[in-house]
Amino acid sequence: MVNIIQKVAQLLSIPERQVNATLELLDDGATVPFISRYRKEVTGSLDEVQVADIRDKAQALRELEKRREAILKSIDDQGKLTDDLKNKVLAAETMSVLEDIYLPYKPKRKTRASIARERGLEPLADVILSPDLGADIEAEAKKYINPEKEVEDVDKALAGARDIIAERLNEDQETRAEMRELFMKKGAFKARVIPGKEEEGAKYKDYFDWTESVGRAPSHRVLAMRRAEKEMIISLDCSPEEEEALFLLEDIHIDRRLPSADQIQLAVKDAYKRLLKPSMESESRLTSKKSADEDAIGVFAENLRQLLLSAPLGQKRVLALDPGFRTGCKVVCLDRQGKLLEDGVIYPNEPQKQVAKSASMIQHLVEKHNIEAIAIGNGTASRETESFARNLGLSNVQIVVVNESGASIYSASEVARNEFPDKDVTVRGAVSIGRRLMDPLAELVKIDAKSIGVGQYQHDVDQTALKASLDDVVMSCVNAVGVEVNTASKELLSYVSGLGPSIAKNIVDFRNENGAFTSRAQLKKVPRLGPKAFEQCAGFLRIRDAKNPLDSSAVHPESYDIVKKMAETLGVKVKDLMSNDKIHNQIKLDDYVTDSVGIPTLTDILKELAKPGRDPREQFEAFEFKEGVEKISDLTVGMKLPGIVTNITNFGAFVDVGVHQDGLVHLSQMADRYITDPNEVVKVHQKVQVVVTDVDIARKRIALSMKGLDGAGGSSQQRKPQSSSNRKPQGGGNNRRPQQQKEENSENLSMADKLAMLKNKFN
Repeated sequence: MVNIIQKVAQLLSIPERQVNATLELLDDGATVPFISRYRKEVTGSLDEVQVADIRDKAQALRELEKRREAILKSIDDQGKLTDDLKNKVLAAETMSVLEDIYLPYKPKRKTRASIARERGLEPLADVILSPDLGADIEAEAKKYINPEKEVEDVDKALAGARDIIAERLNEDQETRAEMRELFMKKGAFKARVIPGKEEEGAKYKDYFDWTESVGRAPSHRVLAMRRAEKEMIISLDCSPEEEEALFLLEDIHIDRRLPSADQIQLAVKDAYKRLLKPSMESESRLTSKKSADEDAIGVFAENLRQLLLSAPLGQKRVLALDPGFRTGCKVVCLDRQGKLLEDGVIYPNEPQKQVAKSASMIQHLVEKHNIEAIAIGNGTASRETESFARNLGLSNVQIVVVNESGASIYSASEVARNEFPDKDVTVRGAVSIGRRLMDPLAELVKIDAKSIGVGQYQHDVDQTALKASLDDVVMSCVNAVGVEVNTASKELLSYVSGLGPSIAKNIVDFRNENGAFTSRAQLKKVPRLGPKAFEQCAGFLRIRDAKNPLDSSAVHPESYDIVKKMAETLGVKVKDLMSNDKIHNQIKLDDYVTDSVGIPTLTDILKELAKPGRDPREQFEAFEFKEGVEKISDLTVGMKLPGIVTNITNFGAFVDVGVHQDGLVHLSQMADRYITDPNEVVKVHQKVQVVVTDVDIARKRIALSMKGLDGAGGSSQQRKPQSSSNRKPQGGGNNRRPQQQKEENSENLSMADKLAMLKNKFN
């Protein structure tokens, strides 16, 4: 059996001691954020990405072990488990190798080979495969003619024997390994439009006649081709050239000196076309799909992290506008905690265009509720509504356009209905827009992450893997920022380490029945929030104005005694220790090291005392689109514009320039230097400068460039490294490395030269 700790350590290049300690914590129910933040001495200061990698690799290996045990039991139950076979099963390090070994013993439905065996033709197959140079194959085949078993002649006998040989070739472990390598290295996607589907599938026209290496096809093209195939727009093959595959098989299995060579050659062709090719193509498709999924999920996860950690405006009194034309603009007023105070409708745009009445109402609401900021959704009529609001001349009121993706999903959700049972969807949507400005993280956790609009082919990828990845990101972000327990929604609380939906609801119910929490210790009174859950969640929950000032910080309650001892040593109160740099700078960490608490934890405590409850998100900066540019028809080539990055893919970034249609900055147009990943340059919600390079009004496509502009290759809002992303950089079709170009040039060789190269490769 595989030593999981040893194998994980080897795969991740992390010492076994650290892997073992981390797995013990995970198996005991500890979460990734808790382990990386509060158990640094135990794990050797592994970060979130490393802890999550250990968890995922161990899970995959455990699944492999579970399958290994099932296979051993199945073969043993058949009475066919030899010591040699058992050792092969135990030595298999991948699922594909394990399944190859098991294939001959896997229970099957009736096959052509099994029928041939029932007809007594297996000895004939053995003769054909034997190295007897003097064998007379036809004479041998005559011995097996038996009309009662439907073997009427020599041809029928030989055909049945070839069926047996073909199945043996298909089940041969080494043959499958060679074929697998060939399919992955030489396989190509060959997409062709299905006749008559040209008009229906116009959006896939790039793939109507498309060929591309399986190994080099980027994620977005793999997923696009698969979707087009699923919609029956194109046919899609995923295999190497048939001549190469047959040459390899014949080279391995045929001795041309044998009198049975022609029979074996026929069996090889049949084995490839009927059995090996479908099997290997299926594997190749699954492998490329898995890789494409990982890339697409990585893109989505990184985008989501950046969006969730967008700068919050903070606790301000906000008036939110959900823009519209015919139905008007829904207006809501929120207090500093996001509570709905008042709602209404104005009609500042066509067709009603009641500008004066609308202006009077907004001015009245601003004064009545001491509004400090106006949030405007970026949907239909956004720019017109923004112009209306700016023309009101409201002093000391920030006006901000807010990305409203997913607000409509929230407004129709059970969460929104429970929160505002007597309000319609338009009011709920406007509330979401306003709260999103105040605190993007707290509001966005209420929406299914797939509906937020920062993904790439999110409906085409493995949904279980996508959900797991996005849940990891949300939990990571929520716990990195911390949660104010007295104002947080149950949706936000549910992502806090150690809680979940059920306990989160209990916290809110307890808060509603007993009033605001006054200490972290009071959380222990919440039903079902036991010692383990308290250990996991306490450090991430904040209680503003608590009697113990540490309750509003990220210092874990298990470390309160250490801080108290620090204060006593310096002759001050804990509160003074937290508010005076000169005092906590006198702390000598070495004096507080114990068997369980080391320098990493003490350093974190000291940082937290310097800035208790600090928010890791950036400061909010106001942004305005270019005045007078409100529709795609207002754009001209060469125009320079400010914009906001709304989505990042592995081929570029989409930027909102205020015309209701995002433009694309292709990877090749993102920087004045060579890059392979847009995340090297931009992040979601980043403010950038772009220039328009092409406008296609009919197709609603806008091409943008960041080259030659301030921030190209490194924005003025400096790109922060995102350790959470495990995505592999993806280059576009023009980013070919010299070796790739060399391989592509080999396509010009003659077939004889190709076969010679192939033979050298596999010999």
